[in-house]
Amino acid sequence: MKSFKRLAVIILVLLLAIIAFQYPKLTIISGYAAKNMASSAFVAGRSVASIAANDNNVPMIKLAETEVNKKEKSVTASVLSLMQRKAICRDGLGCALVIKGADRIETKIKPDRFLTAHPLPFPYGNGKARDTIFPEVDYTQLEAAISQAFDNPEVQNTRTLLVAYKDHILSERYEEGFGPQTPILGWSMTKSVLATLFGILEYQGRIDLNSPAPVNSWQQDMRKDITLNHLLRMQSGLSWEEDYTKISDVTRMLFMSADMTKLQEDKEALAKPGDIWNYSSGTSNLLSGVLRQQFPSHQEYLNFPYQELIDKIGMSTMLIEADLSGNFVGSSYAWASTRDWAKFGLLYLHNGHWNGEQLFDKNWVAYISRPTAHSDGTYGAHFWLNAEGKYPGVPRDLFSANGYQGQYVFIIPSKDLVIVRTGLAEPPDFDLNTFLKEIVAAFP
Repeated sequence: MKSFKRLAVIILVLLLAIIAFQYPKLTIISGYAAKNMASSAFVAGRSVASIAANDNNVPMIKLAETEVNKKEKSVTASVLSLMQRKAICRDGLGCALVIKGADRIETKIKPDRFLTAHPLPFPYGNGKARDTIFPEVDYTQLEAAISQAFDNPEVQNTRTLLVAYKDHILSERYEEGFGPQTPILGWSMTKSVLATLFGILEYQGRIDLNSPAPVNSWQQDMRKDITLNHLLRMQSGLSWEEDYTKISDVTRMLFMSADMTKLQEDKEALAKPGDIWNYSSGTSNLLSGVLRQQFPSHQEYLNFPYQELIDKIGMSTMLIEADLSGNFVGSSYAWASTRDWAKFGLLYLHNGHWNGEQLFDKNWVAYISRPTAHSDGTYGAHFWLNAEGKYPGVPRDLFSANGYQGQYVFIIPSKDLVIVRTGLAEPPDFDLNTFLKEIVAAFP
C-alpha cells in the first residue's frame, strides 16, 4: 500500500511539473482542440468521434478534453479543466475562437454565394464525369502509385488523392469517412487562394503590386517602402516568428487574436524590403486586411472571393473562415473538397482562363512561379516551387499550394497535370519526391 501511495505521489508530482512547465501553452492546446473540432464537425460535417480519434489525437492536443454543443454549434475544450477555450461557428463565416476581451464578434452578415448549376462534366460543371481513355497514360503505373500513397496508413496518413490530366479525373481515392464532397482544411494552401484574389484585383486594374502597401502606421518609417509585391513574396523585412511549438507570433495570432490582420502590421523592420525572405502567416493575414480596404463595405469584401473566384469556377464546397472581426483568415482557414481543390489547380494550369472567361492575367502564373530572392528557389508569390529541384524526380516547372500536415495542390504544366493530396502527414513520414515521381512516371 505504501508503495502504491508513493507511486501515486510521484505520478502526481510529475503531472504537476508537466502542467507547470506547459501552462502557458495550455491556451494554445485547448484553443487548437476547440477550433479544430468545431470546424471539422460543423464546416466539414464529420463525426465527432472520428475527429477525436484522428485529427485531435496528436501529441499535446490529445491532452485536451472537448465538449460539443450541436445545438449552439460551439465547442469548448480544456486541459484538466484549465485554460478553457470556446469556438463558435457562424453561418457562412466558419468557426472562430472566442477571445477574452474582444469588443465585437462579427456574426450578423455572411458572404453571398453566386453558384450556378452547370450540366457540364468536371471541372466546369456537376455533370457525369467523362469516361475517356488516354492511350499515352500508363494506368497500371498510375494505380500502383496511388496505392503506394495509401500504404502504411498509420505513418503516411493519406486521406484523399486525385490526379487530373487534361481536365479529366484519371484517378481519385478516399479514406473511409471522406468522399468527393467532403471539405478538407487546406491550412496554408489558403495563402495561395488569397494571392489569387490579388491577381484578380490586379487584372481588374484595381491595384498595383509595385505600389507601397496601404498601411497607415508604416508611413513614417522605413516600412513605408514595403510593397504588395514584397508582402506576396514574404520579403517585407519585418520581424515574425513562425513557431507552432510555443507561444509565438503565429500562435498568438491564430489562437489569441480577435483581429488577425494587425499582428504583422505592428512588427519592427529587421531589414530593408526585399533584402531577406521570412515565411510569415502574419503577412498573409495582413494582406487579408489590405484586401478588405479595397471595398467600401464589409459585405463587398466578404462577397469578393466567392463572386470573382470561388463560385465562378464552381468550388461549391469552399469556405474561407473569418476571425472575430470578420476578416478572412487568409493564412490558414480555407476548406474545400478534393475535387474543388483540383479545380483551383486547373485554373492555374490554364493560366487563369476558365470556361471562356479570363480571371487573372496570363502573366500572373509566371509571376507567382518566379523564384523569390533568398528563398533558395523554393518560393514564389504565396506558392511553393520546384525551380531548384527540391523534388529531383519531378519536372522543374512544378509549383504548388502547400499546407500543414501534408495538404498539397501540385500543378505541373509540362505534364498537363494537377495532383491533389490531403492527409495528416508530411515529410519525412510521407515521401513527397517518391510520391510525385511515381505518378509523373505514368505520363508522357
